[in-house]
Amino acid sequence: MTVTEMPFGSWPTSITSEFVVTAAVRLSEVRVDGTDVYWSEGRPSEGGRTQIVRRGADGTVADLLPEGMDARTAVHEYGGAAWWVRDGVLWFTNWADQRLYRLETGGVPVPLTPVPAAPRGDRYGDGELAPDGTAVVAVRERHPVDGHGASDVRNEIVRLSADRASEPEVLVTGPDFVVAPRLSPDGGSLALVSWDHPSMPWDDTVLRVRDLATGADTVVAGGPGESVMEPRWQPDGSLLFLSDRSGWWNLYRWTSGDTVTPVIELDAEIGMPAWQLGSARYTVLDDGGIVFARWRDGYDGLGLRRPDGSVVDPDLPFSTITAIQRAGTNAVVVVAATPTTEFGVYRIEFGDGTTHIELLRAPRELDLDPASVSVPEPISFPSTDRSGAPRTAHALFYPPASHRYGGPAGELPPLLVMIHGGPTSSALPVLSLGTQYWTSRGFAVVDVNYGGSTGYGREYRELLKDAWGVVDVADCMAAASWLGEHGRVDAQRLAIRGGSAGGYTTLAALARTDTPFAAGADHFGVADLEALAADTHKFESRYLDGLIGEYPARRDIYRERSPIHHVDRLRKPLIVLQGSDDPVVPLNQSEMIVEALRERRIPVAFLVFEGEQHGFRRAENIRRALDAELSFYGQVFGFKTPPAEGIEPVTVENLD
Repeated sequence: MTVTEMPFGSWPTSITSEFVVTAAVRLSEVRVDGTDVYWSEGRPSEGGRTQIVRRGADGTVADLLPEGMDARTAVHEYGGAAWWVRDGVLWFTNWADQRLYRLETGGVPVPLTPVPAAPRGDRYGDGELAPDGTAVVAVRERHPVDGHGASDVRNEIVRLSADRASEPEVLVTGPDFVVAPRLSPDGGSLALVSWDHPSMPWDDTVLRVRDLATGADTVVAGGPGESVMEPRWQPDGSLLFLSDRSGWWNLYRWTSGDTVTPVIELDAEIGMPAWQLGSARYTVLDDGGIVFARWRDGYDGLGLRRPDGSVVDPDLPFSTITAIQRAGTNAVVVVAATPTTEFGVYRIEFGDGTTHIELLRAPRELDLDPASVSVPEPISFPSTDRSGAPRTAHALFYPPASHRYGGPAGELPPLLVMIHGGPTSSALPVLSLGTQYWTSRGFAVVDVNYGGSTGYGREYRELLKDAWGVVDVADCMAAASWLGEHGRVDAQRLAIRGGSAGGYTTLAALARTDTPFAAGADHFGVADLEALAADTHKFESRYLDGLIGEYPARRDIYRERSPIHHVDRLRKPLIVLQGSDDPVVPLNQSEMIVEALRERRIPVAFLVFEGEQHGFRRAENIRRALDAELSFYGQVFGFKTPPAEGIEPVTVENLD
C-alpha cells in the first residue's frame, strides 16, 4: 500500500476515541470454582460498573449481577478483591451501599451485613470462606458518622455468617491497616498482613498468624525494611508468602516457629505494590509445582518452579499478568495481555516441556493492521539521583505507527511523555488503545519507569524516598532529552502528560525553568502538596511522609515542591482534566492551578467531568478527555485534527 505523507499528529486513524471505548472492558480478577471460571469486567459502557461473569465447562458464559448491582469495594479507596466464590455461590460487595451480599445460582442478591450507621460507612473486601463454608472472614473499613478525617477510619478483620444476615464479629483490630485474612486448613489459625502509619504496604509490613482459640500471635516475617504480602496456606499447614527481604519480592515458606525458607529466589519481582486488595501473583499446582508471574527489565511474564526446585520460563506471549489461579492438576487460569493484544482470560496447561493455551475470554477483536500497532521498546538512558549523581533510568518507547501514513521527509514526530500513577507503580507493556490513539496519529510516546517505579527491585523503588518531584521529574526530562538527542523525536515539540501522581510530575516538570517541554496535560494531578497532606483519605494520608518528608515538620519542602507556589515558572500551555467527585485528588487542587494560570494569562484549557472520581470510568468522559487533549495539542503545535472525526475543539484560554 502507498504511504501518504502528512504532518505528524494529523494522521487519520481508525483508533478514534469512540473506538477506544466501544465494547471496552477492564478485566482484572479471576476465580476458579470446580470446572467454572469467573472473572470481573469493568464496563465503561454501563457507567463503569463491575460485572461478574461465569464461564461453564461447556463454554456458556453468563453475567451474574442484576442491573444496578456493581461488584466494587471502596476499601482503601482503590478497592480490589470485592468478590469470591465457592460451590456456585457468589459473595460480593456492592458499590452503592458497600454492603456484602450473597448470590446463589438463579437467585437474587441477599445482604449479609447490616445497614451502616453512615452511608457507605462500612466497606468490605478481601474475603474468603472458612474451610467448613459456614463463615466469611473479610476486611472491614469503618467510617463513623461523626468522623472528620482519616484518623477516624478503622480497619479491622471481621467474621460473619456465610449464608444469613448477622452482626460481624471483630477478629483483629488495632493496626492502622490489616489485609489478606487467610484461614488455615483446619480453620483454627488466621494469617494476616498489617502495617501502621507512616508506612505504605510496599515499605514495611508484618505477616502474623493468630491462634483463634487463644488470640496469641506469631510473627512470621516483616518489620522495618521488609514488605511481605500474599500469604497462602498449603494443605500441609505451611504458609507461603512474598517478601522483598532480598531486595526483590520473592517467594518464601514458613513452617513453624521462626523457620522461613526461600522457595523462589530471582532478581525479578514476583510481587507488585498493594494498591488494591487481593493480589494473586502465584499459585501451587497439584504436583507441588508453582506457577508465578515476575517482572524483569520492564516486562512481566510467567515462570514455573518444578517440583524438583528448578525454575524455567515457559514459552508464552504474555507481557503483563494481573491474576493467576489454579485450574486443575497442571493448569492455571490467568488474566493477561501482550504488547499487541488487550487483556484476556486464558487457561494454560503445562506438560512435559510444553504448554497449551486455551482462550476463555477473548480480548476485543480490533481488526488492526499490524503495521499500525506500535510495539513498546524497552529503553535505558542516563539520568541523575536527588544528589545529582549519575544513574540509569528506564522507559518503554512507542514510535509512531501507521500502514497508510508517514511524516514529511526531514521531519521528526512530536513526543508525548507519559507518566504512570502511584507514584509507586509501573508502565505496562501491553496493547493500550489509549496509547495507540496517539501513535497511530504520528505521535511518539515514551512511558517512563522513573526512579521509584516497581519492577526493578527495592533499591530502585526507594530512589523516590524524600525525592518525589525531583527524581521522577529528572527521569522524565532525561527521557525526552535523550530521545531528542538521538534523533528519535522532535526536540522542539515535547509534551508531558500524566494522571494522579503523574499529573503532579507533569506540573512539577513544567514548573522547572530548564524544562524541555513545550506543553503538558494534567489529569487530576496534585498542585498543592500541603493541601494533599491535609485533605486525603486514610490509605494515603501519610504516603507523603516517605515521598517528601513528615508534615508539618518539613513544610518548607512541601511548599518548595508544590507547583502552585511556582506559577511564575509555568510558561507553557497546559490542559487540566478533573473528576468532580475525586476523593484522592480533590477538585480544588486542579482549580487552584488553573486559576493561577488564568491570572498570569498562560494558555490553559480546563474540563471538569461531573460524577467522576479518581480516573474516568464513563465512556463519554473517556472520549471527551482524549479528544480534548488532541485538540489542545493541535492548537499548540499547529496541526489540524482529522475532520472526519468531528472532534469538538477544546477552548484554550489565553492562546493568542
